[in-house]
Amino acid sequence: MTQLKPAGPVAPSAAAAVRLRPLGLGGVRVTGGLAGEWQRRTRDVTVPRAVELIVSTGTLRNLEIAAGEAEGVFRGMHFADSDVTKVLEAVAWQLAAHGPDAALEETAVRWAGVLERAQRPDGYLNSWIQVAAPDRRYADLVSSHELYCYGHLIQAGVALDRATGNDRLLAVARRAADHVVAEFRRGGRAGLDGHPEIETALVELYRHTGERSYLDQAAQFVERRGHGFAGESDRGSVYLVDHEPARTATTLNGHAVRALYLEAGVVDVAAETGDTELLAASIRRWDDTVAHKTALTGGHGSRHLFEAFGDRDELPPDQSYNETCAAVASIHWSWRLLLATGESRFADLVERTLYNTVAASTNVHGDRFFYVNALQRRPDATPPPKGGRRRPWFRCACCPPNVARLIGSLGHYAATTSDDGVQLQLFLPAEIETNDGVRLTVATAYPDDGRIRVTVDQTPTRPWRLELRLPAWSAPDHTALSVAGAPADVRPDERGYLVVDRLWRPGDTVELDLDVAPRLTYPHHRLDALRGTIAVERGPLVYCFEQIDQPAGVTLDDLAPTGDDTPTTRRESSPGLPGPVTFVDLAADVLAARPRTGLPYGAAPATDPAVRARVVARAVPYHLWDNRDGGAMRVWLPRSPRHGAASATVIEP
Repeated sequence: MTQLKPAGPVAPSAAAAVRLRPLGLGGVRVTGGLAGEWQRRTRDVTVPRAVELIVSTGTLRNLEIAAGEAEGVFRGMHFADSDVTKVLEAVAWQLAAHGPDAALEETAVRWAGVLERAQRPDGYLNSWIQVAAPDRRYADLVSSHELYCYGHLIQAGVALDRATGNDRLLAVARRAADHVVAEFRRGGRAGLDGHPEIETALVELYRHTGERSYLDQAAQFVERRGHGFAGESDRGSVYLVDHEPARTATTLNGHAVRALYLEAGVVDVAAETGDTELLAASIRRWDDTVAHKTALTGGHGSRHLFEAFGDRDELPPDQSYNETCAAVASIHWSWRLLLATGESRFADLVERTLYNTVAASTNVHGDRFFYVNALQRRPDATPPPKGGRRRPWFRCACCPPNVARLIGSLGHYAATTSDDGVQLQLFLPAEIETNDGVRLTVATAYPDDGRIRVTVDQTPTRPWRLELRLPAWSAPDHTALSVAGAPADVRPDERGYLVVDRLWRPGDTVELDLDVAPRLTYPHHRLDALRGTIAVERGPLVYCFEQIDQPAGVTLDDLAPTGDDTPTTRRESSPGLPGPVTFVDLAADVLAARPRTGLPYGAAPATDPAVRARVVARAVPYHLWDNRDGGAMRVWLPRSPRHGAASATVIEP
């Protein structure tokens, strides 16, 4: 039996109350496909570019000034230290996934040294305070992000130790964590960081070191939420996610990233303490969020104002925020709920968010990024401050490093184990190995193709269960499963998995054929901003309509799908997009544009606009949009007035 390397980003302790456990760092090696391309461009382009920009923007220099190794003034956002440590975490997962790299190893050593020398003797470390406001230590927790920065420092330290065995940064992280425990434990400071993040980091440090005080401190921070400990903000306690305790809150409100990071920490604390009440509360909020506050792409955050969740069913396509960091934080939350419960619905949301919002956040070259992931761009759109087209970097640079650390550790999210088997959560071309002697090869062109072939390369001499997640979008009567060449029943268990339980032999195969035919999707009638619209999905992919793909002379805003015909697929190459792309074509009407004067309202209901032509509209995977031009885009199109009708008046152009 091969002993695998240490764990990835999440490693529940032996005593944790979880149903499933992630594989070790050597447990999944992504071998190709779309996920392999994401990892390649992250390794070759995104991470090296991020390293370069951390230096050129002065972000690392802030820490050098704090260490007394340089002179100057603080530059950038006051939480810029977290950009350094998130990039370090991304570096760690790159080294774990792809092996030695002299440049990345040198970066890790040099940057860890700067952080080490900048740290104060008592463990305190924050370059903004140390350089620009030395008398304000913990005086402005409502907005200073001091504990938030510790959270990312801790995660980077754990990652580098797990990936490389180099514990230099881990020692820095432990001194910072010990300092936090000494300052904020019961009887100490009563404050709370305005931006949650340290909670989940402290739990992971407990898992990595066994030091119980870190878990206790994380639990204390979770319990303090909702009691005013974050302080006063002109944006209110809801923005700070400090308006209601974690045990009683029923829905997510306020700043989306803050709320989602907190939920990841809530689940971590619940799992490690066996707190079923706390876990149930987080699951209730997850259910409510999915039903009322989640975009079709898995994105979260309906309002640009305060980067916030909106009210229930407030999901506007044109003003959606859907911050990239919120998508990463959402995956963190859903992944932990999956481990705790073993229920596939949580992996379904991980997949939806990954293949749409996260995937769209980075261009096909890996060097430009979305902060905001809109669902609509009008032809005359005025770019908002963090919207518009992708950018090479941001002054508030939280999103690109977040994506880099997620994609670098993507294999961690592909499969899990339990006492009686292996579960495939993401269908990636991969080689999988467990600690108890199971070795599998997964071959697939997913998500473009729904066929997944699993070959057993090595197996223990006892029966065990192979469990394949059945995505909610693939109906059992349109899904096929075969075992060793023989058809098998497609009946998912109560947790949403197709289970094959047998005594395996090397060379045995399991084939799963998921239904990735294009499908039309309609919104709930209470989603006011989407009422009367239609969208296109295919497998886990949301599609969108870009102006560049539509017939000449047809304005995207006048397109209205008829719903009369089954959408079809066409695989073609398009300049600016990598390789052949599977487009979806569907019948649509072109609505007659009426001349308008005065207010666009009237005293009587408007009649349905006339149809001036019938065309074939073309949709492209959402994750590929904005790679060719800066034109209009829509995920949701209004349904044609003749949608579902036998006939309609057509005005010939």
